[in-house]
Amino acid sequence: MTDPTPPKITGSTVRDDFNAINTVLHYTRAAHFIGLWKSELVLIERYFPDKTFRLLEAGCGAGRVAVGLWHQGYRRIVAFDFASELVEQAVNLAQEQGIAGISFLQADATQPLLPQFKSLPPDPRPQIPDPNCPDPKSPDPERPALFDGALFMFNGLMQIPGRENRRRALDELHRVCRPGAHFIFTTHDRDDPADLKEWAKEAARWAKGEQNPRLLEFGDRYFTDETGNTFMHLPNRQEVLEDLTATGWSHVHDRTRNELASETPKVRNFSDNCRFWVAQKPGLE
Repeated sequence: MTDPTPPKITGSTVRDDFNAINTVLHYTRAAHFIGLWKSELVLIERYFPDKTFRLLEAGCGAGRVAVGLWHQGYRRIVAFDFASELVEQAVNLAQEQGIAGISFLQADATQPLLPQFKSLPPDPRPQIPDPNCPDPKSPDPERPALFDGALFMFNGLMQIPGRENRRRALDELHRVCRPGAHFIFTTHDRDDPADLKEWAKEAARWAKGEQNPRLLEFGDRYFTDETGNTFMHLPNRQEVLEDLTATGWSHVHDRTRNELASETPKVRNFSDNCRFWVAQKPGLE
């Protein structure tokens, strides 16, 4: 007799969902027709002021942000996603626009990133000693140069199932960033006053054991719409701050998208309001 309990959502579940045709088309259209949001540009220009910065984008999807960064004048961009179909679309978009300088990779943010980045061309700049190295005065010559900034946009971090796995991703991004580097990412707010009643009902379901059995943690959602299946974890503020501290990041700034800019109808139709977070890897003393 088979077990009627459905399996818990895993990284493989989310990868399969992102590789599904409807989802690929959804993100590909966004990459072609939406581009960078005004709110994203506000923070990119503020925290990545030097166009020579080497930037890393996790969860690049079909290339919307990476290609947008290129058009803003950044020329040293590495972008990765764990969904192979989306990476292929990102490569195609860059080729269609005559962009040859973005390194697109298939990689998993929850796994050690340095081994996955070995195919990257070397960076001619001297490495900055990193206090996380066993011997910061003698960096590993085989290690790729570190990044001057990182991004994980459109709630990508929160589409990783399991808090332990999200912390692992934060830790890996911290590991490959230079001291002083900024990290920009987004979440949806579980603290949103408009949703408090619904979350109270969800908490009651969890207390009774009546929640969706596929979910891992309170705050998880898994839903289906015309774009396909979507997993999303909605954290509260305390959770995000705790995760940043636990992985070595310092909280710098956070604002909702609506507080940062008035977005176009295309952007508002593509995504609900979200919260932007900026963290920083502490510099050398």
